[in-house]
Amino acid sequence: MIRSHVDVVGSLLRPAELLAAQKKFAAGELQPADFKKIEDRAVDQAVTLQEEAGLEIVTDGEMRRQSFQAQMTAAVDGFGEHTLDAFLWGQWHGDQATGDWSLARPVALGVVGKLRRRRHLGAEEFTYLRARTRRIAKITLPSPSLWVNFWSRQHSSHAYPTLESFLADVTEILCEEVAELARLGATYIQMDAPHYALLIDPATQGFYEQQAAQGGHSASVQQWLDRALELDNAVINAASPVTFGFHLCRGNQASRWLAEGSYEPIASTVFRKIKAHRLLLEYDDVRSGSFEALRHVPDDKFVVLGLITTKTPHMEDRQELTQRIRDASRYVPLERLALSPQCGFASSVIGNHISPEDEKRKLRLLVETARAVWG
Repeated sequence: MIRSHVDVVGSLLRPAELLAAQKKFAAGELQPADFKKIEDRAVDQAVTLQEEAGLEIVTDGEMRRQSFQAQMTAAVDGFGEHTLDAFLWGQWHGDQATGDWSLARPVALGVVGKLRRRRHLGAEEFTYLRARTRRIAKITLPSPSLWVNFWSRQHSSHAYPTLESFLADVTEILCEEVAELARLGATYIQMDAPHYALLIDPATQGFYEQQAAQGGHSASVQQWLDRALELDNAVINAASPVTFGFHLCRGNQASRWLAEGSYEPIASTVFRKIKAHRLLLEYDDVRSGSFEALRHVPDDKFVVLGLITTKTPHMEDRQELTQRIRDASRYVPLERLALSPQCGFASSVIGNHISPEDEKRKLRLLVETARAVWG
């Protein structure tokens, strides 16, 4: 198991050159080979940024993705048209929040045909990253149950009569991806699972109950949790020895968020049953609740505390961060704690409302604080 005391969640702000190139490429104004060079350059810059900050674990910044989970829809046939907001539900909150996303809104087109993988989801990302750093190269994948809202009786039942049959194919694709990444030499894979954090908030919990019932399953949150964790563990079991991280996000797009509340309602089940080795948890403000839920973390897991916000330019105080880590150590020993940003800096191409310089300062603060605490 990777035991680093400093970590990153995944995404970084996309450079202006890349954002402009994506638009030109989508419009057919840029050749694939030229676009690939710009993507590669953005990844090179992301690696340099992280290494200069002193990080032991680096990602490619998710520069090749439209959003953190979009490699699935980009690499697999069978999905209909969708927007960046198609993966999460509820009312966005925050200074930049816009729109009133109803829990009852249609699932757009969702999955409209049998899934067929055209290429691997993250193999290119990993092999390029691995060749450009001697640090630990981390690759991220979506949790299978994140895709639950892509199934509906109206649009999907001709291809997948039940929600369960659809999630089984999603899980199989992710298992194949994990096996391929392990074959290529990946040692650290992170699963992004924002749907679990949405279960702690009554405003978003109801969607999962409704969807499970529509799919022919019990509407019990506990039973849904148990089944979702079985799917996650199937993916984790697809490769060994690989360290798995498990990120519980509360919504992160354009500095907005979706869910609030303590992890307590799901902590005992999720922390104990998930076979991941590192739990990446958001604790950047009061809406995340106290550290008390960490008492449910088993002795064989690391907890990565997401104390540094990626949503605003506000710079946390290093002494306050150190004290918060000490507070968390009342529940999990200091040697099994680590520090990270609360989420990515750009979970989608939209990015959070901070500058590249803010991002750089926060990454440096992350490393400086970790060194002060753990040496």
